[in-house]
Amino acid sequence: MKTKVVSLLGGSVLATIIAASCGQMNSSSSMSSMQGHSMHGSMMSNTESKWSASDLRTNLNALFGEHVLIAAVATSHALGGRQPAFEGAIGGLDANSIDISKAIGAVYGADAEKSFLPLWRKHIGFFVDYTVGVATKYKAKQDKAVNDLLGYADDLGAFLTSASPKLPKSTVAALVKDHILTLKNVVDAQAAREWPKVYANLRMAASHMAMIADPLSMAIAQQFPDRYAQR
Repeated sequence: MKTKVVSLLGGSVLATIIAASCGQMNSSSSMSSMQGHSMHGSMMSNTESKWSASDLRTNLNALFGEHVLIAAVATSHALGGRQPAFEGAIGGLDANSIDISKAIGAVYGADAEKSFLPLWRKHIGFFVDYTVGVATKYKAKQDKAVNDLLGYADDLGAFLTSASPKLPKSTVAALVKDHILTLKNVVDAQAAREWPKVYANLRMAASHMAMIADPLSMAIAQQFPDRYAQR
């Protein structure tokens, strides 16, 4: 899986995925590498800068798309029993989570950032639970993880709606549920070793993240028009 996944990426993100795939990265080193990515640096820059709405959209899409790709690497290693490589990928995934939370904080403030990070991390833990359930063929664990993930979609929808009232909670929750289901399809295909299906599902899961990033960036730009110029 490594070759085709890393071919989708570039720059320091590519280095992160290669290192994770080889089992040569711990959590702290992956976090340092991910935070050094230039796209993330611009996402966390001074919010007084006159960004365009398209800049915001591009950066959010990059962060959310990266989340899916690294998650797929992590679940592949988990299903393959490659513990050191899995831990490295999880380190990169958490660095991405921190970058997303900082992006949220840059828009909505430090309190929002502090609240968002544990909420976002929670769904990653549920996905790990689901993957373990699939690997061990423990159906009850799989079912609980799916139920937890679907409940989480409502929680994240409520959080984003409270921050951006123009985002309907039901719409956001539905989009998050689609993210959960598309990534679940990747894990299921990985477990079945249906590799063409893995990559088809992964492309769908990654592209779907635009359906979250686009309306979120639009709502933010409308909410803070003085900060995000329409150009």
